[in-house]
Amino acid sequence: MQTKFTEIVKFIRELYNTPQGFIPLHEPRFNGNEKKYLNECIDSTFVSSVGIFVGQFEEMVAEYTGAKYAIATVNGTAALHIALLLSGVQPEDEIITQALTFVATANAISYCGAKPVFIDIDKDTMGLSPDKLRNFLEKYTYIVEDAEGVHTHNLITKRRIKACIPMHTFGHPCRIDEIKEICDEYNITLIEDAAESLGSFYKGRHTGTSGKFGTLSFNGNKTITSGGGGMILTNDENLAKKAKHITTTAKVPHKWEFIHDVVGYNYRLTNLAAALGCAQMEQLPEIINNKRELANKYKSFFKTLNINFVREPENSKSNYWLNALVLDDIEQRNIFLEYLNNNGIMARPIWQLMSQLEMYKHCQTDDLTNTKWLADRVINIPSSVIL
Repeated sequence: MQTKFTEIVKFIRELYNTPQGFIPLHEPRFNGNEKKYLNECIDSTFVSSVGIFVGQFEEMVAEYTGAKYAIATVNGTAALHIALLLSGVQPEDEIITQALTFVATANAISYCGAKPVFIDIDKDTMGLSPDKLRNFLEKYTYIVEDAEGVHTHNLITKRRIKACIPMHTFGHPCRIDEIKEICDEYNITLIEDAAESLGSFYKGRHTGTSGKFGTLSFNGNKTITSGGGGMILTNDENLAKKAKHITTTAKVPHKWEFIHDVVGYNYRLTNLAAALGCAQMEQLPEIINNKRELANKYKSFFKTLNINFVREPENSKSNYWLNALVLDDIEQRNIFLEYLNNNGIMARPIWQLMSQLEMYKHCQTDDLTNTKWLADRVINIPSSVIL
């Protein structure tokens, strides 16, 4: 095992041409017009949420993903929050999602006063399992029809199940078409957490464009970054207008009066951040190619060591945001993590499962068999674009 560790450290250092020193998990690369656009933004004095780069960033993301509309927000969590609100989520509603996700997914649900329900994932996608979703809905729900329409309710809690949020883990698409079919059958709104999957496609369709809403993140550790930032994707013009309005403090346009017609949110992305995002979007195809080449090198290398490298699922083209290994058990996982980090190679486990966090451990789950199995075995390794 010691020999394998030494080989892995040597290989990663050669990849990143870093014989000594620290190699981070995923750092941004600024090799294009970032400084130029930021200077233009500063010279214009429009550095807050008003300015040409915000609209330009939205247009670039919409064109790339194939979504009809994209609305920029301060971060991906805010994008999820607004997507839930505009989907009609009410306090005490339930939202189906996965326990293997970043905490923002569950937090956005809580912002609405709703309750997460955690369903198991598939091992190959690490995203919400359509089979487990159907099993849960068949076993634990019933249908209610009233003046407002047809709703699915939880047999145990009696709460309405309003929405479902699958997450495309580490940029690998889940089986979103099957999930959508099930959600449509049960009148459950589909919202995709595509925070990690800009540049990923399932059956030729970009992630985040199959449901009523999709959301993206442009945090500093994502495939491309605007420093912070998020994006709401939708094909519904009316919802897009509402999203832009409510994220801009719901201010009614007027030359001098401050009129706000509903409770709004100060969630609009700044022009300064959008300028950075525009420069990054220009490089996205090259970045994706670079990351996929890196994944292929990892795949070949770890095959020689008989270590399971996570590959893109069937029918998918992944951005390989974070490369991942599946080890034999939690003991081996912990040994790997300690050795790599002690030798200047940043590696991390999957997030602590949402169902284990203090504020969510009371939430309903299914058996989470695959979720727990992967949480004991998966580590992420350096995935930055290689210069």
